[in-house]
Amino acid sequence: MTIFVSGCSSLADKNWVATQVTSPAAASAWELQGKLAVKSSKESFSTNLYWLHTPDNDELKLTTMLGTSVLTLSSREGYAKLEVDGNSYEGDDPQALLNRLGHWQFPLTQLPQWILGIVSDDYQVSRDVNGRPLQLTDASVLPPWRIQYQGWQPQSGTTVPRLLRLDRGNLQLKIQLNQWQALTNVQVPMDNQRL
Repeated sequence: MTIFVSGCSSLADKNWVATQVTSPAAASAWELQGKLAVKSSKESFSTNLYWLHTPDNDELKLTTMLGTSVLTLSSREGYAKLEVDGNSYEGDDPQALLNRLGHWQFPLTQLPQWILGIVSDDYQVSRDVNGRPLQLTDASVLPPWRIQYQGWQPQSGTTVPRLLRLDRGNLQLKIQLNQWQALTNVQVPMDNQRL
């Protein structure tokens, strides 16, 4: 069992521990390490991807292959901070901050579900013989997002996607999940907390 929350997170790491789940939807929180490739009409690049997702917070980091920070997005209810190209931006909507990048968009709101293959009836979905999504289309935006699932893997006691391809107009995102870990919150009893 691998847990890598200790090195990257700005949250109180001691409150989150690795757990096993029976399905991706059963994970109340998770973190992943992988790769992101972006291709648009204006640019093309690849980065390392780290994402810690909890019910109250998200921390998303993109770094170069040498570990240099490209983008960091931290958010919690009503507050978000984006750091990119040496600049820092704050606001109340993390998706709106990301959209300011202009050249490409990252579907932050939907991606926690898409990245785990959790799909609702709001999408047009085709499935494999095991009931897992092969492709889905989100037509709530124009042009629509089209997501292809290009492989699955066992992680944290369940099966999660290994590689996803997201297309929207001239934009293409490829996300590779190298490690995915379900997390559970361990509350520290009040009498054990010290300042």
